Amino acid sequence: MRVLHFYKTYYPDTWGGIEQVIRQLCVGTGRLGVTNEVLTLSRSGPSKIEIDGHTVHRVPLDFEVASTGFSFAAIRKLARLARDADVIHYHFPWPFMDIAHFMARINKPCVVTYHSDIVRQKNLLRVYSPLKRRFLRSVDTVVATSPNYLASSPVLKRFEHKTRTITYGLDKSTYPVASEELKAKWRAQFGERFFLFVGVLRYYKGLHILLDAMANLDYPVVIVGAGPEEQALKQHAQRLGLTHVHFIGAVEEDDKAALLELSYAMVFPSHLRSEAFGISLLEGAMYGKPMISSEIGTGTTYINIDNDTGLVVPPDDPAALGAAMRTLWEQPELAAGMGRRAEARYWELFTAETMAKNYHALYRELAGKAR
Repeated sequence: MRVLHFYKTYYPDTWGGIEQVIRQLCVGTGRLGVTNEVLTLSRSGPSKIEIDGHTVHRVPLDFEVASTGFSFAAIRKLARLARDADVIHYHFPWPFMDIAHFMARINKPCVVTYHSDIVRQKNLLRVYSPLKRRFLRSVDTVVATSPNYLASSPVLKRFEHKTRTITYGLDKSTYPVASEELKAKWRAQFGERFFLFVGVLRYYKGLHILLDAMANLDYPVVIVGAGPEEQALKQHAQRLGLTHVHFIGAVEEDDKAALLELSYAMVFPSHLRSEAFGISLLEGAMYGKPMISSEIGTGTTYINIDNDTGLVVPPDDPAALGAAMRTLWEQPELAAGMGRRAEARYWELFTAETMAKNYHALYRELAGKAR
């Protein structure tokens, strides 16, 4: 069976959560006999590369409008690659993808993983909504990434008759095992206990809320990642005099694994629905860490169950976030128990193997249907 994935960005150009999900999906279903290809846009580099056993086709990015990449070559390439595919797997949102789907005259079974509502670009959404509805009507199946998101998304409710839930999954065996020397280096820098955030520094990650919370706390916090909000956040931390909050930028996978293993707890203050799931939050659960997150009606609260695997606070509430951090810091036995339950929940629901088996069954079902 041949599956073609279509998304605006992919490795090695970008390393975000959706790219991680596509990679884990390609590796996992590849072990079940699926031949995966990924079509994506790129600013430079070779037009065809191999990553983890699957082929990545890269076409030139021509221009961007409101963070939406456009490529004339992608339409032709999509039409050509689709001829050899049994199933087309789209990854939403990406308005150009909807246009390409119709212009390439795709007539193969199609599935859309609905990663997120469009939250910020209100003006674009008004113009785009008719095309979005037509696109989602045209595909065979829509996949929600958590029951929470299906219940809270007005778009998914409209297409509930063709929507099913398949959660994200991670394969811990693909993560490096950090050396003792590397862990000792980070331990010497940040101490035996610290809160950890991992992610791209975007507007919806709520890190300004975390910084405001830390104005009244002196616990060490390590922020891993780079992104468009990085400078503004560093300036905000400087204004608040936060010498115990450490911005260390993007790090290598070995270093990330070491920090995940060493951390005391994960803090994940995303406050807007643009945070549809939270892959780095799931990484914390995979490493057996208690978590703090906000209730935003998305997959973050499917990963982190309040008072079970961690604590869930109202969004955009520095006082509540700080109180949750204080609770975990001052009650190590409570935090350790939550971490154990978080890891157990990961193994029960969120492995890459489970995700791959569910998608493989869906692919077979779609490929068996005549359009």
